[in-house]
Amino acid sequence: MKSLRKLAILFFLAALAIGHAAAQAQQNDPSGDAKEIRIGNITCASGSVKQYSAVARAEAAYFAMINDRGGINGKNINFTSLDSGCDPQQTLTLAKQLVEKENVLLLFSVLGTENNLAIRPYMNEKQVPQLFLESSSSIFDDPQQFPWTMGFFATYRTEARAYAKYILENKPAGKIAVLSGNDDIGREFVAGLRDGLGAKAASMIVKEATYDNTATDLDTQIRALKDSGAEVFANFTIGSFTTQAIQKAFDLDWHPLQFIPNASLSTAAFLEPAGLNKAAGIISNARPGAGLPLSRSVTLPLANSSNG
Repeated sequence: MKSLRKLAILFFLAALAIGHAAAQAQQNDPSGDAKEIRIGNITCASGSVKQYSAVARAEAAYFAMINDRGGINGKNINFTSLDSGCDPQQTLTLAKQLVEKENVLLLFSVLGTENNLAIRPYMNEKQVPQLFLESSSSIFDDPQQFPWTMGFFATYRTEARAYAKYILENKPAGKIAVLSGNDDIGREFVAGLRDGLGAKAASMIVKEATYDNTATDLDTQIRALKDSGAEVFANFTIGSFTTQAIQKAFDLDWHPLQFIPNASLSTAAFLEPAGLNKAAGIISNARPGAGLPLSRSVTLPLANSSNG
C-alpha cells in the first residue's frame, strides 16, 4: 500500500535524522553521560480527530523495535507522546514541558496544522527541531523564517491539483461541486483545485459549500451540492466529516465521481463507519488497502510542486 510505503519512508528518514541529531548531541556532550535519546510527540488522543492518534502509537512501536535492536549508537530512544486534545494552546504548553522539563532532543510528528503553528515560533526561538509535521499545509514551507521546522507530506494544494488533472483528463465537461472546511486547510484544497483546472475552473465549479469544525451535521451542504446538478464531488472534508459526507450523498441518491483527501482514507476509522458500499468508487491519491470494494479505485501520483 502506498500509505504504508509512505509511513515506512517517514520512519526511515526519522531514524536518519534522529541518528544525526544524536551524533551532534554526543559531540556537544563529550562526557557521553546521556543514556538515552529523548524524543517528544504531541498528538490528539482525545477530541474530534482522536482517530489520528494511531499514528503516534505506530511511531512508539517503531521506536520500541529500534530499542530492541540495540538503539542508536547504543542509546535507547525515549519516546514521550502527550495528548493535547487538539487544543493549540495546550499543545504549546506541552511543547514547553517537553523541551524545558523533559529535555527532549526534538519534537517529532506533532499532529495538526493549528497545533504546529502554535508551537513553531517557540521551537525556532529555542532552536529545537520540529521534525516531520503531521500536516500537509504549505504554510510550513518557510525555511528562511523557520529553519528548525520541517514538514514531510505533499501539500493539500498539490493533492488537489492531482485531482483536477484527473478530472480534466476523464471528465473534462463535468460540473464540479466542492465541500471544504471553513479554515486554511479547506481554502488550500480549493485553491489547488482551481490552480489545476486553470481557465476552466470558473465554468466547471458550479457550487461550493463549507462547514465549521464544530458542525454536527452536513445535511444542508450536501443537499445544496446535489441540487447544483454536479457530476463530480470534490469532497475535501477531513476525518469524521468525510464519513458524514459519504453517507449523506449516498442516502440522497447522489452518486457523482467523488474524491476524498488522503488524510481521510483510513478504512477502519472513516470508511467502514460510512458503509463500505457507500464508499465504493471513491478516488483518492492512495489506496486504503486490500479488501475494500472500491469499484473505481485509482491511485493518483502527486504532481511536482515547489511546495512539496
